[in-house]
Order: sequence, then C-alpha cells, then structure tokens
Amino acid sequence: MKQIAAPPLSSSTRARHFSAWSLLSLLSLLSCLMLLSQPAHAGRPCEPPAYDPAKTMQALEFAEKVRQTLESSGAQVALIARAGQDLSAYQLRFSHLGIIRKLPEGRWSVMHELNDCGTANSALYHEGLGNFFLDDMHRFESLLLIPSAELQNALAEQITSGHARQLHEASYNMLAFAFATRYQNSNQWGLEVLAAASDPAIQTRQQAQDWLKARRYQPQNLRLSSMTRLGARMFRANVSFDDHPFERRMAGQIDTVSVESVEKFMQQLPSPPQVLLVRAD
Repeated sequence: MKQIAAPPLSSSTRARHFSAWSLLSLLSLLSCLMLLSQPAHAGRPCEPPAYDPAKTMQALEFAEKVRQTLESSGAQVALIARAGQDLSAYQLRFSHLGIIRKLPEGRWSVMHELNDCGTANSALYHEGLGNFFLDDMHRFESLLLIPSAELQNALAEQITSGHARQLHEASYNMLAFAFATRYQNSNQWGLEVLAAASDPAIQTRQQAQDWLKARRYQPQNLRLSSMTRLGARMFRANVSFDDHPFERRMAGQIDTVSVESVEKFMQQLPSPPQVLLVRAD
C-alpha cells in the first residue's frame, strides 16, 4: 500500500505539540484571573521538558505492551486512545485519539492530529507507538477500539489514499463544537475519518458530520461557567466557543468530541468494535 508522507517528529519537536484538550487547566483559569497582574499572551512557545530516563523507559515499556496486545488481537487497524491529562473532574479517562495501523513491514504507526503548542493551529502526524506515549502521560493506560475487518480496511484506505488528510482542518479548537466545520480537535478528526470510512459517499467534513447526526452520535457535554469560558478565551489561543450554538453556549453547555463519546458511538454500529484496555503493570 502507498504510504502518505508526514512531517517528521524529532524528540525536541515532539515536545512542542499538545495532542489533546487540557480541560483541567480551564478550571485554574479562574484563579489565574485573580492573580495575574500583567496581561497573558495566548500561544506562548513551549519549552522541551527535561529528559527523564525513568519516564522514557516507562513509556517505551508501555508502548511495547500495547504493541503485543495489538499483535495478539489480530487487528491491522484500530482506534487508539491515551490518557495524557487528568480529566476525572469531567468523568473522562482518556484525552486523545488516533488511528493506528500495521505497516507492510510489520511496524505500527499512529496517525493523529496534534495542536501546535497551544496555538490555534494543528497538523497531522505519523509516529510510532514509542513516541505516542512519550508525551508526558498522566496515566499509562490505553484504549483500543478494533472495528470489523471491513471497517479496518476502509480506515487504512482513508489514510493511504490521502482522504484522511482532506478531512483535516488546521484551525484547532480544543473544545470544537462536534457539528461545525470552522474548527477541529484531535478526537473530532478521528471520528470524522471513521465516518468517511463507514460510507464511501462521504467526501467532506460536513458530509461526515451529517452522517454522524443521522446515526445519532451524541457529543460529550461539558458544563463550563461563563467565567471559565471567558478566561479560556482570553488566555488560550487554542480555545474558542464561537462555533457553538448561541443558546447552548450561554447556558454553559459545550458539546465536543471526546474519546468516550467515540467509543459509545462505535458500540452502536451494526458491528461493534472489540474493546481492549491496556494498563501498565
């Protein structure tokens, strides 16, 4: 199969990307509003974290455990999630979703959307399992959603044909509205690729979202106060609310795409996925 080239990720570049939505940081914005005496600047450049051999080894060992689980499952393609942030305050365990597939030479490659270090931009990347878990995990735990063989083949075709790239929107919003095309978050990209793989007629993001609506996909509902929304908008370049319906937004009801909402939707498909949970020893 033809492989799609992607921007390379060195360890230093890798540290400059946020992969998921840091929801807990939104809560701290209220206190920041009280404490900051100087104006903050959204989208400040990231500094690479100090190298931690123990954490690196832990990440690589966990990646190997996930690889072995994938090999044992017999899957060729799956949706893979990680716990990069502590989202327990929102009853969420996982923060970020990608699509993993086995390459012809036997390696596993994850394709996923990454936010460019707190800015309002994102890009798609291919990387190995080791790098996928080297992003300062909150918890070494991974969710694998293995669809039917037919859907696995269709997902692989989305990637190799380049159509998965066409469904990417570079304007990033951590809390993008699930049924709007102005922005996109990482989990939303994966869900829309899943929709396109499920129906060959889907060519655009709007068509993917219409398909999801018709099949009763339910976004993740988050309740955020007006002060939290204001603080997030003022101090975070990668958070916007202007794509959400006005009435819902004013009521503090934010409907976005989470890993958990994707899992629930897949469970409703005619052929539900095999669900595997991998935890560190």
